[in-house]
Amino acid sequence: MKRHKRDMSERAFQKGYLAGLNGKSKDACPTEQNTLHQQWVNGWREGRIDNWEGKSGVSAVHRIAEITMH
Repeated sequence: MKRHKRDMSERAFQKGYLAGLNGKSKDACPTEQNTLHQQWVNGWREGRIDNWEGKSGVSAVHRIAEITMH
């Protein structure tokens, strides 16, 4: 079965979410491209909020799926 290429903005959001969840700085964003940078920061914010609320592990992984489906 072939894997479909993921949308780059979705991937940037997910990477940002994981960075925020792990407590990394917003300055850790790896991209300068405007739209991808914004998606990464949006994901980072969601990840920081979930980090502050104590979500981690499996509950955080499920949260990524919930967010990207909407």
